[in-house]
Amino acid sequence: MRIYHVDVNAVWDDSRRVTPGSLFAALDGPARKGEEFIPQAVAGGASVIVLSRASEAVFSRQYPQVKFIGVEDPRMEFRQVVESFYGKPSDKVRVIGVTGTNGKTTITYFLESILAAAGKSCGVIGTVNYRVAGKVVPSTNTTPGLLDNQIFLNGLAAGGILYSVMEVSSHALDQGRVDLIGFKGALFTNLTGDHIDYHGTMGSYFEAKSRLFTGLSADAYAVINTDDLWGRKLVPLTRARVLTYGIDEGADVRATAIESGRKGARFDVKFPGGEVEIKTVFTGKHNVYNILAAFAAGLGEGFAAGVIKEGIESLKNVPGRLERVDCGQEFDVFIDYAHTDDGLKNVLQALREVRHKKLIVVFGCGGDRDRTKRPRMGTVACELADFSIITSDNPRSEDPLGIIREVVPGFSKKTYEIVVEREAAIRRALELAGPGDIVLLAGKGHETYQVLNDRTTDCVERDIVGRILSERG
Repeated sequence: MRIYHVDVNAVWDDSRRVTPGSLFAALDGPARKGEEFIPQAVAGGASVIVLSRASEAVFSRQYPQVKFIGVEDPRMEFRQVVESFYGKPSDKVRVIGVTGTNGKTTITYFLESILAAAGKSCGVIGTVNYRVAGKVVPSTNTTPGLLDNQIFLNGLAAGGILYSVMEVSSHALDQGRVDLIGFKGALFTNLTGDHIDYHGTMGSYFEAKSRLFTGLSADAYAVINTDDLWGRKLVPLTRARVLTYGIDEGADVRATAIESGRKGARFDVKFPGGEVEIKTVFTGKHNVYNILAAFAAGLGEGFAAGVIKEGIESLKNVPGRLERVDCGQEFDVFIDYAHTDDGLKNVLQALREVRHKKLIVVFGCGGDRDRTKRPRMGTVACELADFSIITSDNPRSEDPLGIIREVVPGFSKKTYEIVVEREAAIRRALELAGPGDIVLLAGKGHETYQVLNDRTTDCVERDIVGRILSERG
């Protein structure tokens, strides 16, 4: 494709990916200037480089073989370049976005299953991984950057895959990573305290999330949880057709007669024009909400209730979401990604509905992230678990014990102990567990690593549990 009167075969904003004959945009990052990477891009064979107008003359003299395009706003210019290069793949692929603090990953799995029941193939972008027609690629971000989103959707269109389901984070919305995507549907789960270190206030956090809905066209649909206060605030902000869901009175898609236990849940879904019974292996009120969201999206897509029901009931597992570890032990072990106070509350409440003797939770809080939620998570664990072991999550650059000390004030009673090293904490929980007890390992979920100050180590909790229980015979 000709860009700036030069034949360009690819466009990049990462100098490590530059190939001969491609365009590179020198975009500033949070820590380094984009122009620092121009030598690497030139060495990689870039034909065109977009940069700040103030630096164009200097680099043109240094690298006369390369065409430099100086502009006032390189980031906005690159966005236009990407749009020109890839066209609008979301005109060919129906993109459904899912946002909110909790529930996004589980809902994308339900949507993928509903689409499969309807005979539709799809590509999924999410926290756990990226999936296309059975192929799985580990994810690096909940939502990729602007360029990679266009590459992904363009690949789906080229392969004849007409649907994409995407987790959309508040960071991605704030940073414009999904700006070139014309979403046909969008789902809002809930909004609770998280990422305040980034957004500053709950109002700013909500404003970022709301951009997914204010950007919808009139022929799109919005699925919104109106049991959530922020969801109710969101409804009048979108031009799209709104489908509300919830358990309280008044929602378009509503769950009644809910029964939840160790083997899953059953409930009735009432929706405009009908009612259907759902039986699922997923337990807990939070999963009822997740299923309602997916059900409403299925209606938004025009699928029959029977097809939606089939898709929901055929899903049996979501990695790291109340995932059971069964090694023949006389107590239950669950792994869950719950890493906010609301997420931990939802999971502990779900497990309290299961008959048990003692509920033990192992949890920590991430370093270099929202510190305000640390004592709140302690309060939730104190109120809902019989005993807690406070440990490390991903401490990153922070002192793990320092993080734990900020969790402890949330406890009003001494129903906890501190075991800083995570595997040792898991071992301790399994030692304390007896027949009929439940052990919840919260925070890591699907993650297979732990991020420390100076290194990243392997941390696959399913394997750790298996090894410890095997040692015990």
